[in-house]
Order: sequence, then structure tokens, then C-alpha cells
Amino acid sequence: MALVTTAEVCDANPQLIVNGELRALQPVFQIYGRRPVFCGPIVTLKVFEDNVLIREFLEEKGHGRVLVVDGGGSLRCAILGGNPVVQAQNNGWAGIVVNGCVRDVDEINGCDIGVRALHSHPMKANKKGIGEKHVPITIAGTRICDGEWLYADTDGILISKTELSV
Repeated sequence: MALVTTAEVCDANPQLIVNGELRALQPVFQIYGRRPVFCGPIVTLKVFEDNVLIREFLEEKGHGRVLVVDGGGSLRCAILGGNPVVQAQNNGWAGIVVNGCVRDVDEINGCDIGVRALHSHPMKANKKGIGEKHVPITIAGTRICDGEWLYADTDGILISKTELSV
């Protein structure tokens, strides 16, 4: 997707937007990491103020996937920090989208990976391991399912039911 923007994808696919196969997330996310443009198949996770399952996913090989985490929109602590992002970069994840906060922003911004989050927060998350993997989630006004495709750039984030030939 290096040469085609999310805006161009929207302009070229009005029917996919009308029938709901292509959706745009509400513009609530901050851009982190050295890769402002990324895409890949989605892996979903639902947690609340707990990062154990996030770490477990990012310890696996990413194979160009994007981890999309519904953190409940919590602004009370960070559920993603620098160490897991470095691990994600090294394990081949294309990106991470967090409906919650990150910390260690300078470290994350040094990583060659795309990261989106609501804000940064200095407090760390709980470590109870509570959450749900591979479940439908709703963030930024959009329902997202495991296996769908995410396309992100500086204009925004798109979710597609299938891989787009862009």
C-alpha cells in the first residue's frame, strides 16, 4: 500500500463503503512508531487495563499481521509499552492499534512498526492475564473481526472484510 493512500482507497471503492465491507475508524488515534503507513490481516484482542495477553501475542511471529486491541478506551494506564513494541517489530508484526494508552513513547517512536493509540500515560497496566482473544470488537465506532484487513496511513485507518488489491 506504499503508493496508494487510504483516501484514494475510499475514492476508488464507494460501493464497498455503502455495503459496509470497507469502514473507516473515527479519527481518535495518535500516530506512534517509525512506520506511519502499514497494513495487514487483523488479530483481535479485548482487555481492560491489563497487558499480559498483548505481550503474549507480540511474543509470537507476526507474519505481517496487525494486532488490534480493544482496551476499553481507558485513559487511566498504558496497556502497551516500549518492550513489547520492540518485540513486535523484531517478530514481524506490521502494526498495533490500541483503543487505550501507550507509554515509553520515545522508545516506540524509534521502532520500525506502526502504532496507533488514544494517548500516552506513564502508569503501567495490571498483569492478571484477563481478556478475550480472536473476538469481534468495536472501537472508534467500528466493529472489527479477526481476519479482516487493516490499512493505516496519516489520513486514517480503514477496515476491510477482505484484502484489497491496491
